Amino acid sequence: MPARVSETYVLRTYPFRESDLIVSFFTRDQGKLRGVARRARKPKSNFGSGLERLSLVNLSYSQKETRELVNLNSCDLLQSQFDLLSDFDASVALDYIAEVSDHLLPANEPNERFFRLLAAVLGYMHLRAPGAIWTAITYFSLWATRLSGFLPDLATQPDRSLSEFSRHMAGAMLRNHIAELPSATWNKDTAIDLRRFLIRQMEEHVERRFRTPLLLEGL
Repeated sequence: MPARVSETYVLRTYPFRESDLIVSFFTRDQGKLRGVARRARKPKSNFGSGLERLSLVNLSYSQKETRELVNLNSCDLLQSQFDLLSDFDASVALDYIAEVSDHLLPANEPNERFFRLLAAVLGYMHLRAPGAIWTAITYFSLWATRLSGFLPDLATQPDRSLSEFSRHMAGAMLRNHIAELPSATWNKDTAIDLRRFLIRQMEEHVERRFRTPLLLEGL
């Protein structure tokens, strides 16, 4: 069972047994997988802080065709989101991005565009511009919906809850990289109707309610 090494975003972890973790992770070359990181909760593990949510790592893992879970061996940290955790709003935004990605991404299907979406949004959040997390959340939600194949035509969308500003902003986001968006002052209320609409679309698609939008609403 030879080991593979993949550039990977860690999505979520769950305690397993006494010292192990179940890890949901999104690789660049194989898509989303789940595996067991043995002894990862011990102080001197092979994983260190590399299994924090949305860390970008080079992950070594071994995979058997007959098993759903792969075995995680070790990881080398490429980019941590640790500096965002001191900002509570940014921390909740990370939780939201991780939760949505974990539910929207199908297993074992590479998705280079979604991988680049995560890289772009997380990179933008690190700029710490005023209102950056709300821009990032909205941009991520729009493109996650589009890349998953169920974004309606917002220009003709009959839903009256979408303002003309939000329709215009969605068009700009679909045409531009997040770093190249027209300058605007963002806060929690900016395009809030668009975010709520997109969250409803995603929840209907996966047939479950997300946990983190309520936390976003409470910020």
